[in-house]
Order: sequence, then structure tokens, then C-alpha cells
Amino acid sequence: TKAFLLSGIKQLERSKTILISYIVPISSRFVYVVHCPDGPGLDTPFLIDYSGVYCRREGLGGNYITGMSPEETEEPDISNLDVDHEFFQEKVWHRLAHRIPAFEQLKVSSAWAGFYDYNTFDQNGIIGLHPLVPNMYFATGFSGHGLQQSPAVGLAVAELILDGGYKTIDLSAFDLKRILLQEPIQESNIV
Repeated sequence: TKAFLLSGIKQLERSKTILISYIVPISSRFVYVVHCPDGPGLDTPFLIDYSGVYCRREGLGGNYITGMSPEETEEPDISNLDVDHEFFQEKVWHRLAHRIPAFEQLKVSSAWAGFYDYNTFDQNGIIGLHPLVPNMYFATGFSGHGLQQSPAVGLAVAELILDGGYKTIDLSAFDLKRILLQEPIQESNIV
């Protein structure tokens, strides 16, 4: 069986060549590691503030991972994956310190930028077989959840290709057909 899998950042370029009517735009996001010895303790949950800033503790050494999505009008250029430290200074830090006052004293210890592809229809992944092209499979548009969901998605797509259907986990709700039928999967607090 010959199959084509569209996934990750290259899917947009490939999908244009086969006239796919949906778009999964590629964006870049910045993630900052901050050090704050007097920050929240070990029992601190993953925080998503109403302002959009998020934060979670990273290990035992007073480190935290934080960031936020930019406004649509401020989307970074995807051809440049340099970290925008001004974005942290101007957008993230004051929101984070407003929520957790100890973060007034934080220091940025490292940061990185990476690609973020998302499905503009409902910001959930698209998984499965194309409804009109019998050998084209999708695994794309995970809104930053790709690393978390990749083991299950990889297994599911392998089952689709090799067995003709889902065996372990039924992920049919994430099929491209939901977009064609205008049936979004709703999720809130996406970071």
C-alpha cells in the first residue's frame, strides 16, 4: 500500500499542490525559561491566566516555563526563529508578575522558538484519511499539543494505514470530514 502522510510544518506547502480547501497556517512561538527561587512551590499547577500568559514549574531548581500567544496582528515571521526577548519584556513579564508577585524578581535563563501549526477551524488536530483521496492521510494542526499527542496519533495513523481502521483508540472525531461538515470540536484555554 502506498500512502502519503501530511504532517507538521511541511503539510501546508504539500496541501496546496493537491488543492486542499482548508488551511493550517504555520506560526512561530517563543518559550521562556525563567528562574525565580522564591516562586511558587512544587504543588503549583499549570497556570493559564485569563490574559493568555501561561506558566508551569520546571524541576526542583526554581525554574519555570512561560510564554503566551501573540495577538493576530503581531504574529512573528516564520522565516526567522530567533527568540524575541522584547516580547517577554513587553507582553509576558508584567502579566506573569501581576498573577504571581514573586515573579517581579525573576531572571530569564534561556528561551527558544519553535513552529506552531494550528487548524483555524477549531484549533484541534486533523487526523485520518482524506475523504476524496484514498491514499492521503493527515496528522497535522495540533495547536502546540503535538508532542503530547504524538504517541497516540502515530499509533492511530499506523493502524489506519496498515489495518484500514482504528484499533486501539478511535480518533475518528478528528477526521477532516468534521471541517467539511462544519462540526467543530470545541476546546477552551488554548495556549
